[in-house]
Amino acid sequence: MLVLDGKIAAAAVKDALKTKTAALAAEGRRKPHLAAILVGNNGASETYIASKVKNCEETGFASTLLRLDENCTEADLLKIITNLNQDPSIDGILVQLPLPKQIAEQKVIEAIDPSKDVDGFHPVNVGKLVQGLSTFIPATPYGIMLMLEHFNIETKGKHAVVIGRSNIVGRPMSILLSSNLKHGNCTVTVCHSHTPDLKSFCLQADIIVAALGRPGFVTADMVKDGAVIIDVGITRVEDSTAKKGFRIKGDVAYDEVAARASAITPVPGGVGLMTIAGLLKNTMQAYEQRANSI
Repeated sequence: MLVLDGKIAAAAVKDALKTKTAALAAEGRRKPHLAAILVGNNGASETYIASKVKNCEETGFASTLLRLDENCTEADLLKIITNLNQDPSIDGILVQLPLPKQIAEQKVIEAIDPSKDVDGFHPVNVGKLVQGLSTFIPATPYGIMLMLEHFNIETKGKHAVVIGRSNIVGRPMSILLSSNLKHGNCTVTVCHSHTPDLKSFCLQADIIVAALGRPGFVTADMVKDGAVIIDVGITRVEDSTAKKGFRIKGDVAYDEVAARASAITPVPGGVGLMTIAGLLKNTMQAYEQRANSI
């Protein structure tokens, strides 16, 4: 059984980007620059943002973190986004989700310049993804594709089951796996909360992507021997025996499913690290597109 170690795959992506960034510096060119906006002090969001900033530094990118109060208005946030859109030194913009209830997430997503939308959520970029055009791919699905490539997981002609249909993971993941790509060309079934007898679909799957946010949902009796398991879930579960009072759990019951799988991602240490790698790749792409348009 192969452990799809996100540390290994992400390091390979970051090393390549670090080399490219060093070459830019040697030519006297500026670094790629990512601007991140964090509204409020949600614990999980703080962790994610800190990781993104740290990884930018490790890769040689410039990063700017803008912190806004939990009670900031939608108008204030939109004004900041407009300023970042117009700033020629900024290549990529991301707004950490979720946002406070007084701010409409979709309005914020659509306010970001599509050419700086390194999260890949803007309708323009989603439309390009659906049509198979070059675009910014949402970071988590992108990271999964990079992981499949790094570990050379065969996907052509395989049956992939994606559990979850969010715009952030499930939908774009199904599009990528079914696309005519080196690590695509799957026959894809998308399952969700209204899928009858979901277990029967999973038992047919050569590849399962679990992205529903329910700890331990996928169990051994739902997996056929030799399946590849991609666990996107990352949920804090209270645990009084843990140092922090909680543990991070995935959507897959790892120990029992690993015994049947040919390959599986750990949680933590799997897809989460690849999400950052996808974001960094998108930021470099945004930088190169801007440089080529000047």
